[in-house]
Amino acid sequence: EIYNLLSEHFLLDPVDPDYFGEVAKRYRYKDKNVDVGFITSVSESFCSSCTRSRLSANGQIFTCLFNGNGHDLKEFMRAGASDEEIRQRIISIWDGRKDRYSDERTAETAANRKKIEMSYIGG
Repeated sequence: EIYNLLSEHFLLDPVDPDYFGEVAKRYRYKDKNVDVGFITSVSESFCSSCTRSRLSANGQIFTCLFNGNGHDLKEFMRAGASDEEIRQRIISIWDGRKDRYSDERTAETAANRKKIEMSYIGG
């Protein structure tokens, strides 16, 4: 809706993503060096190209901004894991993820799903 409103008053040219997994769909105002971006995680899912995880202050790694369940890295690290073991643990968590909240979202899941506060994990 915001894109349509802006388009009524300004010419907007699509901007190519800077990198794989960039979440904002960006547009540049015609003849200006100003961009506007839209993050469409609900209306246009980008789960299949997601490259983001978050590490909370208490050592939980979250593989989806909409998943309320993290994976404990703090205890793993405190148990004396080497840098390589930590690296492999993170790779294992990422490779094993099944998060697809925006792909699977319905009114029921949106209302009943446990979510983490974005401010908690830097979202």
